[in-house]
Amino acid sequence: MVLLLFGPPGCGKGTQSRLLVDWLKVPAISTGDMLRAEIRAGSDLGKAAQSTIASGGLVSDGLVNQILKARIAEPDCSRGFILDGYPRTVEQAEFLDRTLEEMGLGRPVVLYFEVPRDALVGRMSARRFCNNCGRTYNILSVRPKRPGRCDEDGEPLVIRKDDREEVIRERLRAYDDQTRPILAHYSDYHQIQGDRSPAYIFEALVGIIEPLMAKQT
Repeated sequence: MVLLLFGPPGCGKGTQSRLLVDWLKVPAISTGDMLRAEIRAGSDLGKAAQSTIASGGLVSDGLVNQILKARIAEPDCSRGFILDGYPRTVEQAEFLDRTLEEMGLGRPVVLYFEVPRDALVGRMSARRFCNNCGRTYNILSVRPKRPGRCDEDGEPLVIRKDDREEVIRERLRAYDDQTRPILAHYSDYHQIQGDRSPAYIFEALVGIIEPLMAKQT
């Protein structure tokens, strides 16, 4: 089974992705992770992506599609996988459909996280990040034990550029323009209220996924 976690930035896809990985024992794949892995490996795809990023450009649909295709062909994806952050455009969604059909995996199960706009802005602007270890906190929900300091290494927490309100609102506008139209492509999606607690959302996801898994057995 292929699960596609879909929704705007800050809707909670990453949190649920980690919970689903622990439950289903399948890999979670994000666009950023794929790009970084190819760059670290020094592959031709990675070199092309690094060159584009270094010049300040956006990695093209074609290149991201090829990186995705290479990643999901690996053995750990044979039982299925979770997609977080891909596809970002209708063209990528169409490529994904063709690739999954070639692999005999069928259409993905699309799980759409609906969150009010103001809640998204509040949630993301409350994020704090440790530059040293990479751990992320949220002063509203996942607070550090000492205000302003990382639990792991005691380093000061910072607000990333992407988590400033003006940048968040621009990211949400870009999502509305480029990514939200994918919902019309996958009209049979399952909608989840993403402004609830992580535990509540996970139970809702389990309630959707378990019957689908039962049909496949």
